[in-house]
Amino acid sequence: MFARRPAIASLPINRVRGYSGAYYNYPELPDAARWFQAWRFRQIGSTPPADAIERAIAFPNFHLHLSANWRSAHEQGSRIVAQVNDDVFEFDFAITGTGYFVDPTKRPELADFAQHIALWRDRYEPPAHQRADDLGTHPYLGSAHEYQEKVPGSAPYLKDIHVFNPAGFVSFGLPIGDVPSIRRDVPTIVSRITHDLFFTDWALHETRITSDNIAPDFDASLYAAAVWKQPVKAAVS
Repeated sequence: MFARRPAIASLPINRVRGYSGAYYNYPELPDAARWFQAWRFRQIGSTPPADAIERAIAFPNFHLHLSANWRSAHEQGSRIVAQVNDDVFEFDFAITGTGYFVDPTKRPELADFAQHIALWRDRYEPPAHQRADDLGTHPYLGSAHEYQEKVPGSAPYLKDIHVFNPAGFVSFGLPIGDVPSIRRDVPTIVSRITHDLFFTDWALHETRITSDNIAPDFDASLYAAAVWKQPVKAAVS
């Protein structure tokens, strides 16, 4: 196993902001605060479960290479040849975990309108020591995870596309789409979608909720016997 870092990340910094105050109010933080937390997480790294490490190192033929950047890799015959720092390794196969790639301009399903999507680099300029080009490609999402326009009025349909995946990390501060985000973000997205669907078709809903074309639950015969009637006075001759 090859890792770019000098040690496997073991400090779970995301966990300390899981209390209710931070969890529910995080999306309303200023851009500078959200960017710094994303940048800090990226510097420290994501922690694997300790038991996963224990299962791997239990094999006597498992070796961990730290600070091991792959400079290149190519196919040679039926083998993979990789240049790792100053060493060359050959493999029958490789399993690669390279992180999340979230730039919408590179996604084929978004290609026709990706140029209209506001990214973090369009909305926020970090201090020089916090620059991170990969974080800048994350979409700058609205409060219900919706895409926003880079230029107002250029693509109003973007508000109908809600992002519930790791592309929302910088905006919302959690592994979006993973378990920690479900309790907060799923209700928010569902609420916005139902709101938008209702008001888009308000004319139809208005007709429906003001219609008299409904059957009564009962008729007057249900309570007729209990209706008060003024007693008839006897005539005096």
